Amino acid sequence: MSICPKNKSSRGRRDKRRANWKMKASTLVKCSKCGALMMPHRVCKNCGSYNKREIVAQED
Repeated sequence: MSICPKNKSSRGRRDKRRANWKMKASTLVKCSKCGALMMPHRVCKNCGSYNKREIVAQED
């Protein structure tokens, strides 16, 4: 059987339900080694370190 609502949902009720689908800015933290902004729990793109250890060797 398919879904068959008993009554029509009003535009206001429908839009209240969809009100929390907004986009938000991604969280950024400072790198503990170089101080650049980066996403948490990821390797820093600036210095290649994660958790104060060098993971990716940077080519100068």
